[in-house]
Amino acid sequence: MSRVPRGSLPRRRDVLALALYLAASSRAHAQADYPDHPIKLVVPFTPGGVNDTIGRLWCDRMKAPLGASFIENMGGAGGMAGSAAVARSKPDGHTLLLGSTGPQVLAPLMTEHAPYDVTRDFAPITMIGLTSLAVLVNPAVPATTLPALVDYARAHPDKLSYGSTGVGTMAHVSGELFKSVTGLSDIIHVPYKGSGPLLGDLISGHVPLGMLSVTAQVLDLHRAGKLRVLVVMAERRTAAAPDIPTASEGGIPGLIAQNFYALLAPARTPDGVIDRIAAATRTAMADEAFRRTLAGAGVETDVEPGPDRARRFLQDEITRWSPLMKTIGLRVD
Repeated sequence: MSRVPRGSLPRRRDVLALALYLAASSRAHAQADYPDHPIKLVVPFTPGGVNDTIGRLWCDRMKAPLGASFIENMGGAGGMAGSAAVARSKPDGHTLLLGSTGPQVLAPLMTEHAPYDVTRDFAPITMIGLTSLAVLVNPAVPATTLPALVDYARAHPDKLSYGSTGVGTMAHVSGELFKSVTGLSDIIHVPYKGSGPLLGDLISGHVPLGMLSVTAQVLDLHRAGKLRVLVVMAERRTAAAPDIPTASEGGIPGLIAQNFYALLAPARTPDGVIDRIAAATRTAMADEAFRRTLAGAGVETDVEPGPDRARRFLQDEITRWSPLMKTIGLRVD
């Protein structure tokens, strides 16, 4: 049996270098051809609501820069079911997630068995916008400012309750934040199955106080005198209602509660794909008509774009809400 001369065998490091080169070439080719089929944007909630509105507007705007895209509504487990499906999907940029505060921040903090690790299993692409929570009261409550409401609550211990859109929602957590920063621990939480039933009982006076996102419907009811929005829980006044002060202006600077909306991809999605989606989204958000449409849904679009900003914001929100969630002791396991 003849031997192959030593010098004619490929060395191990040469084989490794070739493998790395071929892998890099394959990734570069895939990125250059992206997308090669329609993009699926998972909205991890049932149809309707702000998440659905943002998702459909985004898909419509991506037709020119990225081609066909479509929404798949995948509700369940407070948004965790759809989020987990995206985390497990192929990291090629063809399956994306419209992430938000509930499933990406609050829900994982309420369970020891979350089906994903937010910082490990997702690649942030870009922020799209924010919606702010607001403190609402029935007009019969004798308080037209936030300090007046706090004074009224202290003068009537064990008499006030606040409504939210359900246990573990941003409305619930913002209500608990309100109790925490004001020291009004005796206010009772009344969970509702969505904003519709809560608004109905708030208007009729069955619940005197409510925590809800600032939407066109809420503002219309405020302007009609059917309920009163005392403050928005944001750093700046909302563009949709510049006459309503912030909680900080009302004397409670720590009362900030906002839902964020951001595009996320599965971890290990190529940087080139991430950058292309971010650039296409940034172009869409520079369009005034697009921004006006989002503003009509109560979405503030004055956010810094790009993957780095989205990553920092997500981590900051996890850090900010973790202590309060531990204090509340809210678990869903």
